[in-house]
Amino acid sequence: MPSGRQHARTRTRILTPPVDPRRFEPTAERPVRAKARVMAPDTEIQPHSHAWAQVAISVSGVARITAGHATYLVPAWRAVWIPPQVEHVVTVVEAAELRTLYIHQTPQRVGPGVPRAQQAAWRQCRVMEVSALLRELVLQMDTRMDGGGDVGSAAAARRHSPPDAAFLARERRLGELALDELRRAAPVRLGIELPQDKRLRRLCEAVLAAPTQHATLEAWAAAAGASPRTVARLFRTELGTSFGPWRQQVLLARALTLAAQGRPMGLIAAELGYASASAFTAMVRRSVGAPPGRFFAGATRPRSPGLPLPA
Repeated sequence: MPSGRQHARTRTRILTPPVDPRRFEPTAERPVRAKARVMAPDTEIQPHSHAWAQVAISVSGVARITAGHATYLVPAWRAVWIPPQVEHVVTVVEAAELRTLYIHQTPQRVGPGVPRAQQAAWRQCRVMEVSALLRELVLQMDTRMDGGGDVGSAAAARRHSPPDAAFLARERRLGELALDELRRAAPVRLGIELPQDKRLRRLCEAVLAAPTQHATLEAWAAAAGASPRTVARLFRTELGTSFGPWRQQVLLARALTLAAQGRPMGLIAAELGYASASAFTAMVRRSVGAPPGRFFAGATRPRSPGLPLPA
């Protein structure tokens, strides 16, 4: 187990409302719409939900999406599926360029066009790999909102002509291919369950903010002014696990953030308090079924051209 310490940083969170989703609303005629947005660290998009499904894809940086009773880390070129009507909050951990696909759904059909027998799995959030083909499809999709312009651009206020038949045909072809890639996408174990109990929720949020500040359940319980036995019991009843495995998922999330900053794996292991690189490697393999080099490779991809980083 890691033994390192890290003091929590005081950071100012920038709260911002979502850009009017209705200007990107998918329909039966335009079933897959795309949106692009670049956001600074510690930006938080306020809680909201949609009548359609959403796929949030990180082109660069790391975003954290809290939906339902879990929070999901989305490093570069991973994606999170959010079903219709699920309230969610997007928090930018490291300066991120996000691409979002909005996908038309009906009450009878949920998911990226999967058979009815497979729809139950798509009624839950999930983190997915983004294939090379899906990556290129997302970058090729038009991101202009209804009424004209891209999010945050000077042209956003200018109206444009309705899309013509050729534009709509290309959008539909790209969307159909994107849905096919989503159906094939492998899930990634990056979800961190969050409790409903307010006492345990506060402790869990503190661990998420500074996961290496304390190394043991006893130390975290003492910092929260709670009994270790009570905290252990709440973890079992609220989350169905013990503190150790839950904190490992949090450490993995922190490692993704450090990888996005370009830190070498050896330094990441040391910063997280692991006594050796092999101990860190074992934790990653146990958590996600892949070695660190392969799992974190996507987190350090260069950002795509075309969208400026915020000043």
